[in-house]
Amino acid sequence: MEDHLEKLELLTKRTEGDYQAFLYDCDGTLADNMMAHKLAYEEVAANYGIALDLNMIDEFAGMPTAIFAKEITKRYGVALPDTFASEKSQIFIDKYIEKTQPIAYVAEHLKNHVGKVKIAVVSGGSRKTVTKTLTVLGLIDLIDVMVCAGETPKGKPAPDPFLAAADALGIDPNKCIVFEDADLGVQGAIAAGMDWVRVDKI
Repeated sequence: MEDHLEKLELLTKRTEGDYQAFLYDCDGTLADNMMAHKLAYEEVAANYGIALDLNMIDEFAGMPTAIFAKEITKRYGVALPDTFASEKSQIFIDKYIEKTQPIAYVAEHLKNHVGKVKIAVVSGGSRKTVTKTLTVLGLIDLIDVMVCAGETPKGKPAPDPFLAAADALGIDPNKCIVFEDADLGVQGAIAAGMDWVRVDKI
């Protein structure tokens, strides 16, 4: 508990200042669900005879599943069908999503700033999965804008999803701060001209 409060305090201090919008990633940032995602990936890959190295998921964290599937094909030389992403999502939803726990200090930080700044979720997950995850966490009604996989020309590490969120919120990108747990997301935030914080390094 002390650890949680300490991290919340550090995160709160880090985000003081002239910010008008907070842009949170979902998986691994608000939701403590990266192992569940890994197990879902492992299961669907196994259906195609691939013993997936789970470290590869960390390497490409934040990338939409359909694009990640192409990386798996490159590395393992196994062609994956277009349904790979939806199959993975289905396993994740059926087996894991209802058990999703929040990353407490990040979820608390979001709740503490409702009404003070605009709040967006910018995720490489599908809108269906992200909506369900945020619903399970009790956060869905606190979000002003969501930008999910496939809703911008390019995903993270391109700046597109972050810029789309800022545009939808009506906030200048340099007044936004991004909360991330992965390098690809940080790269996207920097490319969008936004400040950022790695919640997993707090």
